[in-house]
Amino acid sequence: MDEVSRECLEQVPCACLKTDYPVSFAIFALARTHRAKAASMLADIGLFPGQEILLMQLAEKDGKPQKSLCESIGLDHSTVAKSVARLERDGLIERRKCPEDGRISQVHLTAKGRETTDAISRVWAELERLTIKDLSPAEQQALMTAAKKIVVNAGVPDDVAAKCDGLERVA
Repeated sequence: MDEVSRECLEQVPCACLKTDYPVSFAIFALARTHRAKAASMLADIGLFPGQEILLMQLAEKDGKPQKSLCESIGLDHSTVAKSVARLERDGLIERRKCPEDGRISQVHLTAKGRETTDAISRVWAELERLTIKDLSPAEQQALMTAAKKIVVNAGVPDDVAAKCDGLERVA
């Protein structure tokens, strides 16, 4: 276990949570540890968690309107606007007015942004490798099946739950 993971697990908010609610605590610890590891790896390429999702969406379809990014990521406009501003400041993206409707701001990857998406893919591949290192294919499948059930049981909107179909597949 690396230092980031150990530090996350040691920051138990309350001992009773671990004993009284073991499944919820396990999810909490898993999410916190995974996010911290991802944050550490992304920091090595100059990104904060969440920025990689925005960049990868643009890698799939460049020139998305900023509003469309908000909707597809499921974040509010101000949060996405801050990320877009940071990524633009760092030279990874640029905003351009839509030629058909000047009121719409489209977001495009720069050459540096395209290079960064390659680095993001490497980070996620390594994160995936670390995540599943000691899990059999059956355990991976069970984890993804349980995760989808938990997402659905959390009462997320149907359109968000529909995006969780990938949780059923083993990579």
